[in-house]
Amino acid sequence: MADLQEPLVRGKRKKVLVDYLVQFRWILVIFVVLPISSLIYFNIYLGDMWSAMKSEKKRQKEHDENVQKVVKRLKQRNPKKDGLVCTARKPWIAVGMRNVDYKRARHFEVDLSAFRNILEIDTERMVAKVEPLVNMGQISRATCPMNVSLAVVAELDDLTVGGLINGYGIEGSSHLYGLFSDTVVALEIVLADGRVVRATKDNEYSDLFYGVPWSQGTIGFLVSAEIKLIPIKEYMRLTYTPVKGDLKEIGQAYADSFAPRDGDPSKVPDFVEGMVYTATESVMMTGVYASKEEAKKKGNKINSVGWWFKPWFYQHAQMALKKGEFVEYIPTRQYYHRHTRCLYWEGKLILPFGDQFWFRYLFGWLMPPKVSLLKATQGEAIRNYYHDNHVIQDMLVPLYKVGDALEFVHREMEVYPLWLCPHRLYKLPVKTMVYPEPGFELHQRQGDTSYAQMFTDVGVYYTPAFIFRGEEFNGVEAVRRLEQWLIENHSYQPQYAVSELNEKDFWRMFDASHYELCRQKYGAVGTFMSVYYKSKKGRKTEKEVQEAEAAILEPAYADEA
Repeated sequence: MADLQEPLVRGKRKKVLVDYLVQFRWILVIFVVLPISSLIYFNIYLGDMWSAMKSEKKRQKEHDENVQKVVKRLKQRNPKKDGLVCTARKPWIAVGMRNVDYKRARHFEVDLSAFRNILEIDTERMVAKVEPLVNMGQISRATCPMNVSLAVVAELDDLTVGGLINGYGIEGSSHLYGLFSDTVVALEIVLADGRVVRATKDNEYSDLFYGVPWSQGTIGFLVSAEIKLIPIKEYMRLTYTPVKGDLKEIGQAYADSFAPRDGDPSKVPDFVEGMVYTATESVMMTGVYASKEEAKKKGNKINSVGWWFKPWFYQHAQMALKKGEFVEYIPTRQYYHRHTRCLYWEGKLILPFGDQFWFRYLFGWLMPPKVSLLKATQGEAIRNYYHDNHVIQDMLVPLYKVGDALEFVHREMEVYPLWLCPHRLYKLPVKTMVYPEPGFELHQRQGDTSYAQMFTDVGVYYTPAFIFRGEEFNGVEAVRRLEQWLIENHSYQPQYAVSELNEKDFWRMFDASHYELCRQKYGAVGTFMSVYYKSKKGRKTEKEVQEAEAAILEPAYADEA
């Protein structure tokens, strides 16, 4: 750690007009974004309630009709005249910092906005069948009263099933169940030619089943998914444990919190996450499901963290650094969405006084602002400012390299707090876009099994300390160095984030073999743009789309010949 304490030589950064626009952006957020957000959330809630009142038979009938509309729309496309296919969703609606600029180019839109219903919750098969625009808040509201839940419930309410399957989804239970896509039982997909298929891991479309995750919707349109359910209890018994030391010691303490060195499965918690507050201070949290009877026993503390006036969760957890280890019981659904109200800790930047007790009591019920509205009201200059002076990235790294990753982030970005969340990366029958290190099972490292390697998400979300100190910081170069570190360490960058990767390095990070096989086999080439091009940073013109399309089509047709 000695080298981490040496100050880096950085020049002073001059403030420009956009600095002041960002500094006082809270005015727009309070008087425009928050009120409109609350109306949108209320309208969505009413829609969810209306959907829940319908019978399963009626919801399924509407689903089948909507699928046929998608099929009909795809068949209207003229490949010679129309652009590549994409959804009709507005670019700013997506949750994430990546600019969805490919939609500014010529394209053929297909409307999927009707696919937002829970179709079935089968507690016998322990499977939930849902449409792709169902979000985490909607499904936890439906399942938790039944004492069942998705095996992986991503923390933010707004995250949708489709985004989590086609992209990336994780939660504190992922050390047991893997990423969100690993909990999928079946996928219903509309292919480029209008065929509707159901893909499972062992039917004739098993290649699609393994090809869709991380593909960003570039193989076909996901119109429903069947997802694994697990039994749960009413409360989460959460233990907060402070850890102090250097970053390598913090990384080891984090691994020990959920992956016991003796391999005793009884010591593995149901949930785990870590928050690193400084280069020497962190808090590890481990949770175990608990019944209502246990939670309400005399002497136990119940903390309903979901109430609008409660302290923001990351600040509440930080108290362990002063008071030492403590235990409390949190209602399970409130625990699932503990980071929603303050958007992890991004809320502090959006509303600098949003964590104050007076604001929480008076206006906390308006939180959080809708991410899509924040993006829609930020403008080009502010968007570019965030790309250059802010970091929203996730590093998916092997567990044994967490200490190295923490030191890298400290040296290059100096962003705190950091979020730690483990996940299994399974050894699958085919080599998908993300895969474990070759031969990992031979090393018997902490947390690994014969069938899965333990990885960790190091979440880097905040403004670097260099910016707060008025020093120069080149966000583009910092992200490029981060991406190269990930490639060199068999690690991954989720595609929701702003990426600086060129095409060669993109396919050094991810494996293209199975993905491209699926695209060619199911007619996606020439219909949907490639995942690299869709994830690529920057504005896309019609000419770029045509050139990219031609570059994809040429090798595909050469293979067929």
